[in-house]
This record gives sequence, structure tokens and C-alpha cells, in this order.
Amino acid sequence: MSVPATMRALQQTSLSGPQDMRLITDAPVPSPGADEVLIRVAAAGVNFADVSKAHGTFAGGPQPPYLAGFEAAGEVVAVGAAVTGPRPGARVVGVGTGAFAEYMVLPAAAAVPVPAGWTEQQALGLVVNWPTALAALRPLGGVAAGQVVLIHAAAGATGQAAVRMAKHYGATVIATASPGKHETVLALGADHVLDSRGGDLAAAVMELTGDSGADLVLESAGGATFEVSLAAAKRVTGRVVVYGVAGGEAPVTNWELVYRHQVHISGLNIGVLIQAAPQIFGELMGELSELIAAGVLTPGLPTVYELADGPKALTELEARATVGKLALLP
Repeated sequence: MSVPATMRALQQTSLSGPQDMRLITDAPVPSPGADEVLIRVAAAGVNFADVSKAHGTFAGGPQPPYLAGFEAAGEVVAVGAAVTGPRPGARVVGVGTGAFAEYMVLPAAAAVPVPAGWTEQQALGLVVNWPTALAALRPLGGVAAGQVVLIHAAAGATGQAAVRMAKHYGATVIATASPGKHETVLALGADHVLDSRGGDLAAAVMELTGDSGADLVLESAGGATFEVSLAAAKRVTGRVVVYGVAGGEAPVTNWELVYRHQVHISGLNIGVLIQAAPQIFGELMGELSELIAAGVLTPGLPTVYELADGPKALTELEARATVGKLALLP
């Protein structure tokens, strides 16, 4: 396959936010290493981590100028010398660096086939949002039938998957979202939806649970919502899985854990999980395949933006003005 020398891509030029992301037309097309594949990007996923990187708040994040984005799906057009699969022509989705571009390099071992009958757009989230939701619910959260699960940011890509899966595993779901997104979350199967922007959320959860609290809280909001999550979790046996800091940092002290919030807190970063616990990640992907086959998780079309509108997409995501998955089309 013919591969050009240069490509269009979005370059982050500062750590002041996505407004300083620029479209360039002369970025070098990367060459795959021995264990890598080069894909022609058909769709790139937009994630809150992209916003964090643009603000310099993502731990270990890249320094500008850098090509933005890390999740993409597309066709393999070249492979490294040690790669035995996937082969050129295969459609895959995966994570790497520089996804907001026409071409991107992926580790061959982590390139997941796009499910048969799915488009590349529909496959976005398969290696980021869905595994994150499942990891939070199952190996870390220990969800079980009859338990109550509180899911923040339930209208987002990860939140939507979490609602569907939690219901599948027999949990009662209390979700939070802004009022304009409540119907979307209820349609996913949530039992209750609370206004994420108003009222005493912890008190509302206690009222819905007869003052016992949630067995499991999926915490991605951060900031003031983190305190809500701790207060809304069941004493002693309640679990809070933290996988996002969209609302900013929120400290908790050992004094608070002893005297105010006697709960289990787990941190989740899907990238670290992949590297540090590959067996668990492999089991997660196997379980995801079963959920897809059972129709629990179904392909949906993300909200799409042209590549040049990447800064707009990230700004709207940061403002919580979006629903579901977002994608950039090179």
C-alpha cells in the first residue's frame, strides 16, 4: 500500500488547553517499529485524558509540541519486521500516540480487531471506555446481583457502558448526569438518575437506599464529587473505584478514612492495568467479547467532528456539553 511521507495532524502547542491545538499539514508519517503496525486512521476517539494532557495535568503526559490523541481505529497499511499479525488490510482499534492524525503507529500485540459488521467509528471505546467500565465493576468493584451501584458521569462513553453492564450483572443503578441527559441515561436501564449539578447527592443516595448507601461507586468526576462518593458509599463494605479527575483533585486523609469514610478506595488507570496486569486485561477483553455476543454492549455511533474541529470537540467535552463517545474523522 502506498503511504505518503507527510500527513495532516493536530498538534498541541502549549499546556494552556485545547484551544492551543493546531492543524498542521506536514507532520511526518511515523514508521512502525519491529513490533508495531501502522494504520491509516479512519476515526480517532476523543477522551478526557486528551483534555488533561492539553492542560498539563495528566501525570507523565507529553510536553508540547506533540501530536495529540491516543485512541484510533483504522486499516493496517504497514507492519514491523517482527509482526506476525495483524497483517496489512486488517481493520483494528488500539491506543498509542498521535491518534489525531491521518496515520498512527500501534503496538501489534495491543491492536484489537474491529468486530465483524462494525465500522471503525463504532469500535472506538472498545479498548478504552468499555474495559475501564468493566474493570471498575468487576475485578476492582466486585459488583454482584442485588447490590447498589452509583455511577457518576453516566451519560459519557464510559458511564453509558457501566450502566448497561451493571444492570446486566443484576445491580440497582443510581446514576448522575446533568438534567438534559437524564432521558438518555434512563434509556440505558438506570433505575434512578440524579442531577449531577444540584442538590445534596449523598443525601439523595442515602434516601434511595434506606440510609445504607451504595455498595459500589464509580468515581470519575473528581473535585467536590469525590466527597459525595465517599459519603454515599456503604460504611465498612462500600467500595469506591476512582478512574477520573475531570473535576480536579480531591484529597482524602487517613484521619477521614478512620473517622468519617470507612470505605474501600481503589484507583484505576486502564493504561497501567494493561502494563502491570496483562492477565487481568486479557480476561477483561474476553468478558467484553462475551458481553458483545450477548447483546449487552452494542455498537453505537459516536458524535463526529472533522479533524480540524478537534479543539472544539475537546472544549465541549471539558464543558460536559456532550453525550456518549466523540470521534474525529481525519
